[in-house]
Amino acid sequence: MIHPPFRRIVALACGALLAAGLSSAAPASAAIAARAQIQTPLVVNARWGGHPAYDRIVIDLRGFVPGATVTSVPRLLYDGSGQPVPLAGKHFLEIRLNPAAAHDDAGNSTYRGPRLQRTGLSTLKGLALTGDFEGYVTFGAAFDTVPYYRTFSLHSPERFVVDIAHPHPC
Repeated sequence: MIHPPFRRIVALACGALLAAGLSSAAPASAAIAARAQIQTPLVVNARWGGHPAYDRIVIDLRGFVPGATVTSVPRLLYDGSGQPVPLAGKHFLEIRLNPAAAHDDAGNSTYRGPRLQRTGLSTLKGLALTGDFEGYVTFGAAFDTVPYYRTFSLHSPERFVVDIAHPHPC
């Protein structure tokens, strides 16, 4: 048989644990609400550089680094029109940032980088801004060989980075 004072202690402890769980959930929902009020990050530039073992694409942002996906695609198309992107290559990557915009609330472009550019690098052959629509900004990158890459974010200032390894000769 459980003594009544022990029941009271157990009930108080359960209540305290429940209250602690609810209060710890509040900051998470507050963080989500605060992030929703933050403006969409703006894409302001894209650049590239060649290094001894890799080529690098850097996308400069104003705000925070949004979610990003990098996907191998059979060809590059402009968002919206579906028209082919005129970059020579045999292999292509699509880089999609969301939420992001390359324009301000008035519709003025915030993007000052190249829209379509051949690079002349050993691995990365070209880069193009292929879309800025409904919270997505998309870039396409062209290669002659299968691109092996890694992605990461850098901060202060905010940047999304794609490093593409140079193929190793056998």
